[in-house]
Amino acid sequence: MSQGADLRDYLAAERTFLAWIRTGLALMGFGFVVARFGLFLQQLRLFDHGLSTPSYSVSLWFGTVLIGVGVIVNLSSAWHQIRLVRELDRGKPACSRSLTQAVATALFLVLVGLAMTIYLVSVRGSAKAEQSFCRPDSGKTQEYSAIQGSHAVCAGRPQR
Repeated sequence: MSQGADLRDYLAAERTFLAWIRTGLALMGFGFVVARFGLFLQQLRLFDHGLSTPSYSVSLWFGTVLIGVGVIVNLSSAWHQIRLVRELDRGKPACSRSLTQAVATALFLVLVGLAMTIYLVSVRGSAKAEQSFCRPDSGKTQEYSAIQGSHAVCAGRPQR
């Protein structure tokens, strides 16, 4: 006759499950923030300069992918929890689980972090290049003029 697992085993499994749920929720929340960050930058630039802004769709894609990975982490952790509790109920010894999910999540987050760093450096670099293009030169004042309502350019004219 097989005896059920000890209460400590169930509680340990629940703590692990809740840690994975928190990880999934954090990924989804961070994905939402990243997706909205591009919109924030676009609005900030419109407010500060009155210029049309480049598309920040990369942040939308990064955010969407992070939300999707958060959902996958939550589904996977629920599936692992159900399997583990069934094994504990049957009295089977809780075998050591592979670290595949943890390592895959960590590697994915490293790749996302690197991609976001490259993206932010490239956005910052393009913003600096535009600022230097529109920086007042000696003897000129700068004005922004709208062209066809959707693009803006920096135009200089001699001072009087």
